Amino acid sequence: MKTSASLSKQVSSELHFPDNAAAQILFGDLNRNLRTVELATGVTINARGNTLQISGPNHAVAIVARLFEQLDQLIRKGYPIFTQDIAFGLKILESSPGAKLENIFLDKVYITSRNRVISPKSVNQKNYIDAIRGHDIVFGIGPAGTGKTYLAVAMAVSALAAERVRSIILTRPAVEAGEKLGFLPGDMAQKVDPYLRPLTDALNDMLGQERSQELVERGIIEIAPLAFMRGRTLNNAFIILDEAQNTTREQMKMFLTRIGFDSRAVVTGDVTQIDLPGSAQSGLIDAQRLLGGIKGIHFSYFAKSDVVRHPLVQEIIEAYEKQPGKRDRTKSART
Repeated sequence: MKTSASLSKQVSSELHFPDNAAAQILFGDLNRNLRTVELATGVTINARGNTLQISGPNHAVAIVARLFEQLDQLIRKGYPIFTQDIAFGLKILESSPGAKLENIFLDKVYITSRNRVISPKSVNQKNYIDAIRGHDIVFGIGPAGTGKTYLAVAMAVSALAAERVRSIILTRPAVEAGEKLGFLPGDMAQKVDPYLRPLTDALNDMLGQERSQELVERGIIEIAPLAFMRGRTLNNAFIILDEAQNTTREQMKMFLTRIGFDSRAVVTGDVTQIDLPGSAQSGLIDAQRLLGGIKGIHFSYFAKSDVVRHPLVQEIIEAYEKQPGKRDRTKSART
């Protein structure tokens, strides 16, 4: 890599990629990936054959150069690069310049029924996955869209496929998000389905709807409201409590004391979206204060930079953080 600097701290970096096929994938159809990086970083990229000339501010050029060098290595190891991976890679290197993308992107959590590889897309997601592998109880706390629940479900499905557990139990409190839905028609399953739909969607995406439904019918996968957990002991299971910010202190205690032998539990929640009525305290916030020092329990935290949904989601989160609502009860024990 050759670099030249000027008085205005503008630099130019030249990269050459000897593998023609890898370079074509890296650049994208009609250099689409190069244009994506230009728009995101403000650098100028000129392609001549398999050589890139990157010009712009020193910091941005350095990040882009590292991005392309690491993506090239990933491609040559067989990793399929998509446009979204460009965005994820940039965010990772902007927040952690020394990060190695292959340690993150090549950590295959699960391969879906459509042969799509599920892997972490940020440093915090990678740490979260490693924490689930190494601890019996993991709390994943952070804003919407950071992959807390989706990755937990992927880890559960992977554990079931590898026969490390015999069942998966997915649960969440049936708390309405700011609006009263009234009396829902149908039997119990139909009444609670709207609350549990995000978990069902994740399962269908990974296993396919037919396989997912089969496992539910056989009782291998159970999706139920949190209230249904009372009085049970859950052995040899992978248990996920979603939307845990909407549990009360008593509900959180009840859930955590259900865990039996050879079981793992993941608790996910966003303390900025508490829908509990009145002045009720969130069980998730209480758990941070009480359980932080217990061996075998790990707390993983996500930031808005970990958002893996539409790029606008991160900007929306930032806007709401600047103007907190009157019902903001997000103060936690984390320091």
